[in-house]
Amino acid sequence: MRMPAIFFGHGNPMNALADNSYTRAWAGIGRTVGKPRAILCISAHWYVPGVAVTAMESPRTVHDFGGFPRELFAVQYPAPGSPELADRVIDLLDGTAVSDRDSWGLDHGTWSVLCHVFPDADVPVVQLSIDRDRPARFHYDLGKRLAPLRDESVLVIGSGNIVHNLGAYSWQNADIGPFDWAVRFDEMARSLAANDHDPLIDYASLGPDALLSVPTPEHFLPLLYILALRRQDDEVSFPVSGFDGGSISMTAVRVG
Repeated sequence: MRMPAIFFGHGNPMNALADNSYTRAWAGIGRTVGKPRAILCISAHWYVPGVAVTAMESPRTVHDFGGFPRELFAVQYPAPGSPELADRVIDLLDGTAVSDRDSWGLDHGTWSVLCHVFPDADVPVVQLSIDRDRPARFHYDLGKRLAPLRDESVLVIGSGNIVHNLGAYSWQNADIGPFDWAVRFDEMARSLAANDHDPLIDYASLGPDALLSVPTPEHFLPLLYILALRRQDDEVSFPVSGFDGGSISMTAVRVG
């Protein structure tokens, strides 16, 4: 069964504990997408030098944040890992990636979403790191090499945010309406996602709205991995939308 590929705007890690329009939409995706053999996740929060793949049998739940309530640190997502899938990813990337058996696990970019999509934590999950020293084109091209996984019943997901500007975030009123520049860039990205990806790869050339929306690349790059997996006959849809704090887009992008 060919699986879709999905980019999730994960937003605040407190979404792991929340019942809101975003988490209900994520749960709906889980009910309709079908149960994959395994999941490969590219998360904004494993942004390190080099490309690595988690290859442990039982990845730990990584609480990679501070300043949140105790109950969030108590969340566990005990999904199994898949050394077999890790080896397959390393093979597809042909020497670009290395195996990680102890330094990482599943970070909140992964588990805060998957605890709603697959709440039973019974699907094996592997994470792929984002090489912070490489340009956007490198990440898009790397994503293309993962394309065979979709035909092997592997669900590839990216977790980040199309618009992610914490410096502009409205901490005093998270329900504030989105800023005009955030809306414009989110709409531009949606349009380009269904057409020519080159402008999104070169997102810094898209003007001041892009520079405000993507002040740092780590939350945007997971989108490029998912777009790279699109095939000619794939529909592109947007099963989740909305904004948090004016400057974080919760848009999800589904390919296939």
